[in-house]
Amino acid sequence: MATPDRQATTLALAHALSAAERGLAVIPLSRTKLPALRSPHRDDPGPAPCHGECGRFGHGVHDASTDPARIRALFAAAPWATGYGIACGLPPHHLIGIDLDTKSGTDSSAALRELARRHLFTIPATVVVRTPSGGRHLWLSGPPDVVVPNSAGRLAPGIDVRGAGGYLVGPGSRTEHGVYTTAPGTAHLPPAPCPPALLRLLLPPPRTDRPAPPSPAGGHGRGLVQFVLAAHEGQRNTRLFWAACRAYEAGLGPALVEPLVEAARDTGLTEREARATIASAARMTGHRP
Repeated sequence: MATPDRQATTLALAHALSAAERGLAVIPLSRTKLPALRSPHRDDPGPAPCHGECGRFGHGVHDASTDPARIRALFAAAPWATGYGIACGLPPHHLIGIDLDTKSGTDSSAALRELARRHLFTIPATVVVRTPSGGRHLWLSGPPDVVVPNSAGRLAPGIDVRGAGGYLVGPGSRTEHGVYTTAPGTAHLPPAPCPPALLRLLLPPPRTDRPAPPSPAGGHGRGLVQFVLAAHEGQRNTRLFWAACRAYEAGLGPALVEPLVEAARDTGLTEREARATIASAARMTGHRP
C-alpha cells in the first residue's frame, strides 16, 4: 500500500494529466505550493537567465507542459510533489487567474462586484476553484496577443492576478493547509473569455520610453539601474532583487532605492511591488530597509 504522501503524488499526477488533456500546461508543486523541483542554477553566480534552454528540470513555470510523457518525467523527478500548478498566459486558453483572497481582512468578492458595477462588466460562468483558506480562483481566458502581468492587490485589496509567467494551483492539489477543489457545477466549463472592461483594468498603463533616472551613486549605480530597465516580462522582480542586493552590498542601497523604484515602475511593476522587492533585498543582505 502506498504511503499517504505517495498517494497524494499519484493523485496529483492524475489530476495534472487530466488538466493537460484540456490544453493546460502543468508543473509539479510541493505542499508549500511552490514548484517542487529546485533550480539547477541555484548555485550559479549572478542572475540566471535560463528558462529551460539547458534541458534540465527546475525552471519553475518554464517547465510547464501538456505532453504526458514530460509531465510523468517531471513528477518522477519530484516524488514528494503533492500538487500541480497550471501555467497562465499560454495557448490555447491564455489563462488569467483572478485570486480572491480571504486572508487580507478585506471582502475581495465584494471588491470585485464593486469593480464590475463601476466598470460595467459581469463575470461570466467559468471554472471556479476553492482554496483551503476559503478563497476562490476564477479562471478566465485572454486574447492571444495580450500579455496580462501578475499583480498583487493592484486591482483591489485582496485581489491578486495570475498572468503570463505565473501559475494557479490546480484543483485536486494537496497543500499544507488542505486540498484545492473545483466549485460545484464549474468543473466541466472552459475558461470563459475575460470581459474587455476587466481586461483593460488588468493591463498596466502604456509605457513611455524615457532615459534612466539620474543616479547619485556614480557609474556602478547607473549600471544597476540600467540592468533593471532592461528587464523583460517574467524577469522584472528577479532583476530588481539582484540589483538591489548588489547595491546594498556595495554600500549604495539607500542612495539607489528611489532610482531603482523608478526604473522598476518603468518596466511595469507597481511602486508597492518594487519597494517590497527592494526591502527583501535589504533584509537578505543584512540591512534595514
